Amino acid sequence: MNEITLGRVDICPRRPRTGAALVFAVSGVLIALTVWGRAESGGSLVLDVAVGAAGWLLSPLLLWRPVAAAVVLSALAALSPAATPVAGMGALQVAQRRPFPTAAAVGAAGVAAHAVQGLRQPSGGISFGWWLLLVTLGYVALVGWGALARARRALLMSLRERARRAEAEQGRRVAEARMAERTRIAREMHDVLAHRLSLLATYAGALEYRPDAPPEKLSQAAGVVRAGVHQALDELREVILLLRADDDGDGDRPQPVLADLPRLVGESRDAGGRVELRDEVADAAALPAAAGRTAYRVVQEALTNARKHAAGRPVRVALEGRPGAGLVIDVRNALPAEGGDAAPPGSGTGLVGLTERVRLAGGRLDHEVAAGEFRLRAWLPWPT
Repeated sequence: MNEITLGRVDICPRRPRTGAALVFAVSGVLIALTVWGRAESGGSLVLDVAVGAAGWLLSPLLLWRPVAAAVVLSALAALSPAATPVAGMGALQVAQRRPFPTAAAVGAAGVAAHAVQGLRQPSGGISFGWWLLLVTLGYVALVGWGALARARRALLMSLRERARRAEAEQGRRVAEARMAERTRIAREMHDVLAHRLSLLATYAGALEYRPDAPPEKLSQAAGVVRAGVHQALDELREVILLLRADDDGDGDRPQPVLADLPRLVGESRDAGGRVELRDEVADAAALPAAAGRTAYRVVQEALTNARKHAAGRPVRVALEGRPGAGLVIDVRNALPAEGGDAAPPGSGTGLVGLTERVRLAGGRLDHEVAAGEFRLRAWLPWPT
């Protein structure tokens, strides 16, 4: 496995035995060729064989203790050229697996060891200075090659880690997007269907508690319930189309805007609500569509809450605004008298979702209970 630590990269072979056998075989061949060449040139065969055998036996340690093994092999290289191949392999291993300062120090130790070797056993046909220069260039090449391989390996590991983190980040973003979409669906369902279903509940209540009403009235109420159910289904389909479309909200049916408020108020009045609308908006056609949809939802939610928690009480809706000053929506309804009918249970998320919707539109929404009435006030930006 690969292990990254500060200032150190360790590469543990996946098959240590295979790696050790490979190092053992390669070092054995190189040492044998060196000893053979030394024997042909009249070198000390006994010393060369002893040093070569020691270096050969120590070579597998380069996989587990590269620095210590490389230093020992450099010391053997000072005694005999038979250890030169494994000493060079040690410098390469250290450069591949340890920081550059450590590799440079091991390389310098190898050069120093070969300088001692050159002084003890001068090489024929070449001066000591040129021979030491060639040895130094060889160690520089080995250390540079190993450092380059280490840097490349670290870069690949960093890229893999970045790819893993990017994949995890993408998964997190997908999860957040799904959660946001679910929240959006819940908000749209509440805003669209709660109003329609509260109207149906009002008419169904009239059918239940007024069975003695004239047949034409019962027929009219039943017709309104049937039409309301169809409208609720249409609006549910509209929500689904809206959520499948782009953020512009272009679906098969136009979305409600500020101009649709009179129809909304009319539906509440037909259901028996006492709603008063005061519209003092200048140039309503100039209001952005997004702000108009948000304003419609604010009034819709306010009427739904009034119908749920203060049925039969008067509701006053006032709108005022102009380009550059913003749009103000003020809805007030009287609270039911003490000891009256209990309000139907609610989740309490309607106003929370409405506040979030207004905030996302760049506005603000406040609500309070004061002087025996519930007050809801919203402000939406209206650029010039």
